[in-house]
Amino acid sequence: MTGQEISFRVDASLQIGTGHVMRCLTLADALRSAGAKCRFICREHPGHLLGLIRQRGHAAIALPGTAANASLASHGHQFQLAHAAWLGAEWATDAGQTQAVWHGLVTDWLIVDHYALDARWESALKAQYRKLMVIDDLADREHIADLLLDQNLVDGMENRYQGKVPGHCICLVGPQYALLRPEFSMLRPASLARRKTPALKRLLIFMGGSDPDNETGKVLDGVMLSRKPWEHIDVVVGESHSALQTLKDTLVNFPSATLHIQTPDMAKLMAAADLAVTAGGSVTWEKCILGLPSLVVILGENQRSVATMMHRQGAQRTLGVASELTPACYAKYLDEVVSAALPAMIDCASRVCDGSGVEKVLRILEDENCV
Repeated sequence: MTGQEISFRVDASLQIGTGHVMRCLTLADALRSAGAKCRFICREHPGHLLGLIRQRGHAAIALPGTAANASLASHGHQFQLAHAAWLGAEWATDAGQTQAVWHGLVTDWLIVDHYALDARWESALKAQYRKLMVIDDLADREHIADLLLDQNLVDGMENRYQGKVPGHCICLVGPQYALLRPEFSMLRPASLARRKTPALKRLLIFMGGSDPDNETGKVLDGVMLSRKPWEHIDVVVGESHSALQTLKDTLVNFPSATLHIQTPDMAKLMAAADLAVTAGGSVTWEKCILGLPSLVVILGENQRSVATMMHRQGAQRTLGVASELTPACYAKYLDEVVSAALPAMIDCASRVCDGSGVEKVLRILEDENCV
């Protein structure tokens, strides 16, 4: 892909979370290694990751934050997407602002990962790109994509986008296409080998990059109530965590705990953990690569289908919706986990995803005849 221009339209925020940007960054890193030049177009929501994108060596262009578009976003439309509010502007306004920052450039691939954008936005920008890739999890709207990626494990995957994309669109559906950083695949053999003798000594807690309601703190309260001893606890949060000082104060009561903020070592922490308590989302596939058994909490409606299917297959134990869980609930579920139950979960999880998704997607993007 030497010399190709790739543009990403994706956002992170306290409401959206960080997962969309993080998986796009993973793909962008691989595209750069293949010779492409990547740029990100992101709105300056509270909790945006524009700084991280630039630290990773990619161009990042900021669209005005939500407040600057408040008057525009207040007007209703006849057809409103379920996640329209996540955009921080009307779709047509966003399309115009996105078009303006290109300054007439025609990008080779436009890659869109946003629940608030659909075929209307994609059509408005059609003159600005040669090919369109859409990354989606919901299958709740139409796209005019040439390539669509949905890395989720849900019922009826093979027909999920029927009637929602053009006939020529290549649909990559399932966890085998999950966009995960290469370090997870590198650590897979050692992680699986270590789990042949399961233990319950090291716990990992990760409730998403933004964690707006500080579910992390609630989990830690549950750990405090639990009877299960842990030799070490790793707590991972994003740099935009909503209650960072409160969390630091809580961790004073956990001398065996380490707080990791926007860590680059997530794969190592997962490989070292014996059990994880996490939210749903893309972390699901990271755990699967490493065979990490986990207790999972549903933080958003978009996580429900995957969390339910993973539980049904025995690849994780899904506890339910976060708002319905108390520290006492977390303590109970932690106390119920026994080493003898781990091998089956480890085996099921490790079979879901092997970490080769980026490689598969990259081959298709590189193929000039793919669409």
